[in-house]
Amino acid sequence: MPAIGLIIIGDEILSGKRQDKHFAHFIEALALRGLELSWCRIIGDTPAQIVETLQHTMATPDIVFSCGGVGATPDDHTRRCAALAAGLPMSRHPGAVAEIEAQFGESAYPTRILMADLPQGASLIPNPYNRIPGFKLGDHHFLPGFPMMAWPMFEWVMDTYYRKLTRTLPEASATLIVRDAVESDLMPLMQQITRDYADLRFASLPHIDTDGKWVELSVQGQGHRVEAAKQAMLTELNNLGLHA
Repeated sequence: MPAIGLIIIGDEILSGKRQDKHFAHFIEALALRGLELSWCRIIGDTPAQIVETLQHTMATPDIVFSCGGVGATPDDHTRRCAALAAGLPMSRHPGAVAEIEAQFGESAYPTRILMADLPQGASLIPNPYNRIPGFKLGDHHFLPGFPMMAWPMFEWVMDTYYRKLTRTLPEASATLIVRDAVESDLMPLMQQITRDYADLRFASLPHIDTDGKWVELSVQGQGHRVEAAKQAMLTELNNLGLHA
């Protein structure tokens, strides 16, 4: 299963002028397909940083969605930076030209048509909102920053290219709250669970506040394995004189 990553591009996010909505939505949308977001990066509209980020992610097998910076204004650099990162020239995509002309007619020129200049060989991602397409390079998918455009385009990509990744059976999870404990107390237990249940995702989250200290242990994966891991943790906690 390839990892799924999200890149959010925009100085306005980092400055606080606009609040990001993509991160939470992508987590929810992927969860409905039985999938999860593996990582997220928020970067500004700095070409060198965009190129560096994409060069790194393009060297991985990850499925990546990038939101923002695909417009035609001087501060929109994503199309050109994607081409630089991939080592491709820019060219005017005939299909993108057709979509933009169909939507805007003569007013597509001289500015809107610039959004048809894409990395050579890119595939189009249809935009149901205003027909200005996004584009795809391998497993990287470049979408507008506007949620009303990006979110249905994401759904189209998942249904068109990655439907087989959707899990028909939702994963199960189990969480134990171990009171009056710190992670060092539970290290043997955690090592045992990650060794015996390597097919599950294990997480440990410590808490300390005015009400005391506790550790939240969780496992996620196939239901029968989750239940077995939970019972194993409860047994080991009992052996340690701890309770959840």
